[in-house]
Amino acid sequence: MYIRQPAVAGSFYPEGEEQLSVLVTQMLSEAVANDAVQVCPKVLICPHAGYVYSGAIAASGYSQLKAYHQQISRVVLLGPSHRVPLQGIAIPDTSLFRTPLGEIEVDQEALTKIKTLEGVKVSPHAHAYEHSLEVQLPFLQCVLDDFKIIPLVVGQAGPTLVSKVIDVLWGGEETLFVVSTDLSHYHNYEHAKAVDGETCKKIEHFDTDITCDHACGCYPLNGMMQAAQHHRMHISQLDLRNSGDTAGSKDQVVGYAAYALF
Repeated sequence: MYIRQPAVAGSFYPEGEEQLSVLVTQMLSEAVANDAVQVCPKVLICPHAGYVYSGAIAASGYSQLKAYHQQISRVVLLGPSHRVPLQGIAIPDTSLFRTPLGEIEVDQEALTKIKTLEGVKVSPHAHAYEHSLEVQLPFLQCVLDDFKIIPLVVGQAGPTLVSKVIDVLWGGEETLFVVSTDLSHYHNYEHAKAVDGETCKKIEHFDTDITCDHACGCYPLNGMMQAAQHHRMHISQLDLRNSGDTAGSKDQVVGYAAYALF
């Protein structure tokens, strides 16, 4: 049994089980409830920076799942590849993903359904050090009961490929999708707010031409936007801030947004 070990515990988030659990639970409890969220989200869009920077924004998304902790038993994670040049979509060869909070089973049956699709390949190297999926896991572990994951690292892939994989994995009310993306990088505070505001308009209109300088997870994001059009989804913004609002200088900031799709 192969286990994907945590790569950014101790840097992006605490490596101690108790410290991590306390921190995530606190962020979830402090997240402001969104009155527009009346049903269980089918999709969350959440950021993936270090928790000191984007954890509170991610918590704004994951807090919407509290009432549905028993319903969701399968989570499809789609995030960009930061460390490995990648064409298409990479699936892992591991049976479990480990965090300081424990181990999460990978849904092998789901991987079997998509591994024969053109553009999908097994790549343990793409998953080994990728943080965009890993940082979502402690939130899921703190808010859900028993669940499996389908971790997908999305490299250069058109919206049609990503949307096709999403459709194959769509499932029912037991399945949640999480798209992991930050917004703009390293602009000054005011310019970042303007750029991220325009990107959010695109997200809210389900545009499929968002570029990677506006959202580092543009490939999984554009694919989800295409799927959202097909499934006639609705969207609600839960949070929009940047690192200048949470921690660090306003000279060069990274943008973060959280959305729920229904």
